[in-house]
Amino acid sequence: MSDRPFHHALIVGAGSGLSASLARLFNREGMQVSLAARDVTKLERLCTNTGARAYACDATDPDGVRKLFDDVGAPDVVVYNASGRIRGPLVDVNPADVARAIAVTAYGGFLVAQQAAQRMLKTQHGAIFFTGASASVKGYPQSAAFAMGKFALRGLAQSMARELQPQGIHVAHFVIDGAIARADRTPPSSQPDSMLEPDAIASTYLHVLRQPRSAWTWEVELRPWVEKF
Repeated sequence: MSDRPFHHALIVGAGSGLSASLARLFNREGMQVSLAARDVTKLERLCTNTGARAYACDATDPDGVRKLFDDVGAPDVVVYNASGRIRGPLVDVNPADVARAIAVTAYGGFLVAQQAAQRMLKTQHGAIFFTGASASVKGYPQSAAFAMGKFALRGLAQSMARELQPQGIHVAHFVIDGAIARADRTPPSSQPDSMLEPDAIASTYLHVLRQPRSAWTWEVELRPWVEKF
């Protein structure tokens, strides 16, 4: 493990699911936590429980992302959780909606990662994590926009890992291959283990964050043990 601890985590695209689990875990690990979302009112309870600060930000706006980092400072852990998703037959989906979904999922990841890397390179230290999905590696019917965005985000992560890891910045992409459980979406009684628990996912993010740099990984796949590949 690197002898340099992590002090400040920024989670972009924060909400009540995986982001909340990450915020609580990072807080328990002694890190300062910052949260960014377009609607910060939904983060009030999480901020109260973790001492986190919330910042309004549209991840697809370069000026807005730059201001976010100016306001937050120089976090040494950045997690990009934002994504845009629309469903429908390829011949019917609105092109403008597709462009927006791809912008949120992939272009926003680039903007956030660029600002994070500019600051981390100054200290040769940091971690940038991206949350992917099943669609990162396999496209599904009527989900073209999501697949395009997640494929692009995975490509960004792979390119960044090869460029930045030799300079001390750990880049990792997490393929979440399955549905994440939440308060309003729980596994059916007939399939009690069919969803991923967000706290369990968060523990893997922390494990990767703690990896010795002599054996860094750039990608991890996570799925319920009953999930078919």
